[in-house]
Amino acid sequence: MQYQCRNISAAPASRRELLARSATGIGATALASLMHREVRGEPENALLPKETHHPPRVQNVIFLYMDGGVSQVDTFDPKPQLSRVNGQAFPQKIEPTQFNNIGNSLGSPWKFQQYGESGTPVSDLFPYVAKHVDDLAVVRSMVSNFSEHTNANYFLHTGHGQQGRPGMGARWGYGLGTECQELPHYVILNGGLIPPGGLDNFGSGFLPASYQGSVLTNSNPPVANVRRRELTEELQQNKLDLIRKLDAAALDRFGQDQQVESAIANYELAARMQLAVPGLMDLSDESKETQTCYGMFAEFKNTATFGRQCLLARRLVERGVRFIQLTCPGGNGDRWDQHVKLRDGHTKNALSVDQPIAALLQDLKDRGLFEQTLVVWTGEFGRTPFAQGKDGRDHNPYGFSSWLAGGGIRGGTVYGATDEHGYRAVENRVEMHDLHATMLHLCGIDHEKLTYRFSGRDMRLTDVHGHVVRDIIQ
Repeated sequence: MQYQCRNISAAPASRRELLARSATGIGATALASLMHREVRGEPENALLPKETHHPPRVQNVIFLYMDGGVSQVDTFDPKPQLSRVNGQAFPQKIEPTQFNNIGNSLGSPWKFQQYGESGTPVSDLFPYVAKHVDDLAVVRSMVSNFSEHTNANYFLHTGHGQQGRPGMGARWGYGLGTECQELPHYVILNGGLIPPGGLDNFGSGFLPASYQGSVLTNSNPPVANVRRRELTEELQQNKLDLIRKLDAAALDRFGQDQQVESAIANYELAARMQLAVPGLMDLSDESKETQTCYGMFAEFKNTATFGRQCLLARRLVERGVRFIQLTCPGGNGDRWDQHVKLRDGHTKNALSVDQPIAALLQDLKDRGLFEQTLVVWTGEFGRTPFAQGKDGRDHNPYGFSSWLAGGGIRGGTVYGATDEHGYRAVENRVEMHDLHATMLHLCGIDHEKLTYRFSGRDMRLTDVHGHVVRDIIQ
């Protein structure tokens, strides 16, 4: 007599298996859908260049992320009245702060000067960038919905204050594709500080995994497995061919599968990166003069680190990479997050990035790349105009400064304003969704049309918000 175990039953067929096994009915419907896809000629490579909603002003984005929150009143938003009340009780109502260690009004320890034909004021922290103010649109009225690093970073990078949404660059790849098929469309150059919130700031979220960001470091090699482990190229190619056959068999069995297709795309891109990345990272073809301009021989190590990132960003633009983000160098002991020792911390952070950023702007112009590139400089929020303790500043999401430069930007512009003490945005408030909408617009994308259906809803970077800031656009 044969006994049957009643505690084990066959696994139910998945939806894809059901479609694959059905000869008529719903299976025929699925087949018709796939055939329709072939008739329409949709590209299998989802990252091929795509049509834009309107003519783009720029092709590439360089996102200069100033991790931690730069003090607006010490950089691009001078407040003489704050200096007049320095050391006195802060004369405005104070909102809840991160640490509630409220001190007196704290005027900027740096002086401001006017630069360029526009006369835009910049503090002594940025003597190199100051020479390029006629290329910048300085937005003094940025606001954020969050005052804590992690949530504010998710909001800045993904348009949502919680993890799980696609990073900005993932949206760019989904909406625009990329001209470069040998390198990722979305590259993060890690100088040593990954933002609070971690790699989820750069993930693909609910988009296919092929849209996620790729992190390149200053180490050697800059990315894992960029050098083959096999003894010969032939042996590696044999392994890759086997993987392709296995993946193709899985697609034949289950039909269209987003996870399998993304895995195939990522394997193929990884193979191409093994050839492209070493050439990208080898700066021997850059003149000593160029490297010097970027600060790569500077005594301050962080200047050299960020200088290399900026030079790599230009090289990535030359290769057609769509979205490039730079992170701040580590080793300084802190981000732009000076809860204490404001003068020391902001001085070191500015020394790290000032010369390299100015060199990047000039190099893009000299090589005819400036008009096709959008450069964005910002942190996740600003800092309080009153002290935390005696010599620091707390987080301030109510009004801070960012700037944009490049193709389509009205250089020499100052947009928006904070109050007389630099605390709250009081004129032409710019929300994070507005910044994202403006960036997308310059790249030829209508932010309201760039949607992805997920969980029964059309998701977009700007959620149900966002307006293009047209006053800073030519």
